[in-house]
Amino acid sequence: MSFPIADWPDLPAALIAEVRDFVRIDHQADDNAIDAFLCSAASLCEDFTGQMLIARSVTDMLPARQAWQKLKRLPVQAILSFETVDADGSATLLAVEDYAIDIDSGGIGWVRLRRDSDASRIRVTYDCGLAADWDELPAGLRQGIVRLAGYLYANRDGVDAEGPPRAVTALWRPYRRMRIA
Repeated sequence: MSFPIADWPDLPAALIAEVRDFVRIDHQADDNAIDAFLCSAASLCEDFTGQMLIARSVTDMLPARQAWQKLKRLPVQAILSFETVDADGSATLLAVEDYAIDIDSGGIGWVRLRRDSDASRIRVTYDCGLAADWDELPAGLRQGIVRLAGYLYANRDGVDAEGPPRAVTALWRPYRRMRIA
């Protein structure tokens, strides 16, 4: 599942500087390219681990049911709002007693209606992510992102037959969350 990168916070200059140091360049002329490679590397990291890296608010649309349903993103930090959405698109914010929520020890968010509803869908907004900002990201994830962005920068003009460094997946693997469908 790909996570949207449009709502990411800006990358800190220190992270761009880490890539510059890693690939041993001493100018800032390519900072825009490095920024783009960092975004690509972070997106690949999120896809590989199955977790959002930097905390941000997301919204899921789910069927309106009384059965427990999983939220799509991990790890859930807080569930902020719960609305029913009618077929015509009109939304109604529900009172706390009309729904149930849970966040389990694995960071999976669960939601359900407590009563039958005429609504066809529910809209749940929640905060999700491993770290509040790039500086709080676990070292293995951050280093893997820097290494992959450095690799992408160094190989931007041609194809490297060996592919990305294996160290990247080794750094990310302990954080990988897989779901069995």
